[in-house]
Amino acid sequence: MRPARLRTARRFGTRTATALVTTALAVAAPFPAAAAERPPERPSALVDPLIGSANDGNTFPGATLPYGMIAWSPTSTTGDQTSTGAANGYQYDTTRIRGLSLTHVNGAGCNPGAAGDVPIMPFVGDVTSSPSADTKDAVYAADFSHADEKAVPGRYTLGLKSGATADLAVSRRAGVADFTFPSDRAANLLFRVSNSLNGSENAHVDIDAAHRKVTGWVHTGAFCGRRANGGVNNRKSYYKLYFSASFDRAFSSVGTWKDSTLSPGSTTASGGEGYATGADRAGRGSGGWVGFDTSSDNDVRMRLGISYVSLDGAEANLREEIEPDASVTDVAAAGARAWDRELSTVRVQGGSPARRQTFYTALYHSLMQPNLISDVDGRYWGMDQAVHRLARGQRAQYSNFSGWDQYRAQIQLLALLKPTVAGDFAQSLYNFAQQNGGVWDRWVHISGATHVMTGDPSAATLATFYAMGVRNFDYEGAFDSLVRQATVPHPDGLSDAGCPGQCVGQRPNLAQYLSSHYAAQDVCHCWGGAAETLEDAVADSALAKWAKLLGRETEAKVFAERATYWRNVFNPEATPGAGYIQARRLDGSWVTPFTPAGDLGFAQGTSATYTWMVPQDVAGLAEAMGGRDVAAARLDGFFHRADGSWSVRGGDPLRYDPTNEPGIHAPWLYNALGQPWKTQATVRQILDTVYGTGPAGLPGNDDLGTMSAWYVFSALGLYPQTPGSASLLLGAPVFPVAVVDRPGSRDITISAPDADDTHVFVDAVRLNGRTYQKSWTDAGLTRSGGTLAFRLAEQPNTRWATDPAGLPK
Repeated sequence: MRPARLRTARRFGTRTATALVTTALAVAAPFPAAAAERPPERPSALVDPLIGSANDGNTFPGATLPYGMIAWSPTSTTGDQTSTGAANGYQYDTTRIRGLSLTHVNGAGCNPGAAGDVPIMPFVGDVTSSPSADTKDAVYAADFSHADEKAVPGRYTLGLKSGATADLAVSRRAGVADFTFPSDRAANLLFRVSNSLNGSENAHVDIDAAHRKVTGWVHTGAFCGRRANGGVNNRKSYYKLYFSASFDRAFSSVGTWKDSTLSPGSTTASGGEGYATGADRAGRGSGGWVGFDTSSDNDVRMRLGISYVSLDGAEANLREEIEPDASVTDVAAAGARAWDRELSTVRVQGGSPARRQTFYTALYHSLMQPNLISDVDGRYWGMDQAVHRLARGQRAQYSNFSGWDQYRAQIQLLALLKPTVAGDFAQSLYNFAQQNGGVWDRWVHISGATHVMTGDPSAATLATFYAMGVRNFDYEGAFDSLVRQATVPHPDGLSDAGCPGQCVGQRPNLAQYLSSHYAAQDVCHCWGGAAETLEDAVADSALAKWAKLLGRETEAKVFAERATYWRNVFNPEATPGAGYIQARRLDGSWVTPFTPAGDLGFAQGTSATYTWMVPQDVAGLAEAMGGRDVAAARLDGFFHRADGSWSVRGGDPLRYDPTNEPGIHAPWLYNALGQPWKTQATVRQILDTVYGTGPAGLPGNDDLGTMSAWYVFSALGLYPQTPGSASLLLGAPVFPVAVVDRPGSRDITISAPDADDTHVFVDAVRLNGRTYQKSWTDAGLTRSGGTLAFRLAEQPNTRWATDPAGLPK
């Protein structure tokens, strides 16, 4: 399908605020009524892309569209050209940049992350030495003030203290920029083609002065390629990013460089930097520059397209997506409309302006990914390092799958709001697996298998998509492929390459796992045996649910049994007072010394956190702990200090960590323990104190929208119960009215007229007009839509949804 050109974008908004409130209150009666409000703001106007750009949120503020290929944003510097000091190239408190890069990944935590390809730097002054030789970014970088920075969805503007400014706006695969320079100094644009965040194997630039064009590419990859926990394993290339830039005016000068050699007048150069850091990489690289005479006209317009397939693809993407005479304002307006359409899939009313800004920014970050990698003609670069074309029925090839993170919340939100995108994403991952010898990688970046993290999140992800009604992918083929990965040992599973953080085996030492029914710490070839066992149990539970929906009873039985293997790493005598998840050796003995605050056998977390990572069998976990009341009391201690005060901001290895994924579902476990009012209180405490506005408004790495998706769900009073399921847990909404679009079926309308800062507890619920006494809903609401009406209270109702027969299954 050819994309619509920018001028054909639809207008946002078809429903009035009054209609939304009337619809919501009609299903809520006789609950208290909410007053009608003014017409809704455009949701894009509520987004602050700078939220999460401090406090290790690792978001980026630059211009991008939903699921876009291009993400045009600054690369900052702290005085070392080989390391930005930030995982995605931008840290709010670093106010010096060395370029505006064309690609980024939202919230990845692996410093220096990924992408940041082809920084383009507006430089005021003469180019008299090689920018690659400027290893401390002392010359060819510039300071800025946040007062001269403006970020809105689809557009980014920055004024530099050098006197240059950049105004950027994008379509999905292309962009337009206006650069302005002082009229009395030399004006140049540097194309730092080799200077991706992780470095590069090779890069190339060509300057065509006759046609006012700069073209080139960078051959790179290496996500997490510099980390100590297996990073050397990922110092490899797996994609080329091609670009084609054209200008509205002639060049007054041109030149290139390679390493320390500057070549004024040259029009071509090649050379990479490698994937090391510091002195091992400093001074290497290539690029080119073009200069402009700004004495009478100090504005330079550039049009640019990118592609992962070819230079021709980059130019075709630009032609198809942006009109030749489109201005930055034109492109930005179309981008805002695109974001309005996407963000209006959830329409909320009420709450404070700060609450709405936090919510819509979280939704914005949630819907940045997956990211488009196919061109307008349907071609894309595959995991087998060859060009492929979209199959019939697939609209786009997507990538950037942070599986270990996203399967817990972000993919559920994607399936709920954008099932067609979710289906194309599922097909994309299946395509990659077919191109990768049948192996599903747990962290896919562009067309590379990076192996980052642990477990088998692809199984959990695709099973969840199917459970939530996504059907536009080859679900039978994908299911069979994932079953093979979970049942047939692969030679990579016996390799320690990349371990601990990037172990190449996707089901490491599977034969041992199937024999012992747990991943043995001493022979697992994985990050941590206890964590691997829990992750595989979650994945197998999801496969069992998927098999049941497909009518595959044999597989359903097998994987349902495997879903209980978590019990084999629960040591009821781990401490004198309580049982914990603990790693085991092949001989069955427990790995010692043990402390709940320790991380031996775990991946980015402690036993205290991982002990709760059994969302598929909360009742079984509670039984192992001594019963629901005992488990709830232990959960109390996970969220509170001994004096009863809250401990939800992280930093205590024995308590809740909102900055990482293994425990983010834990606040919702009270529902299954028969004490849902504690979920309501805990979730509200986290919403109010851990998230917020401003650069530090995220608790930690956004992890490709995962932490933001947690906020979106929690603010709506909903949360995914477990992977492979369409059931939702119920909490207390923070907005009086919310309407969630369900493409192809009824909307989900959520009414909570009393919602405010003090009414944080659920007093009563109606589902589709009927009194409802459960703290969860089945797949019917998720797949078919419906109405939820909440009556909220200032004090907990300790009777609602506590009947043991009605607890989440």
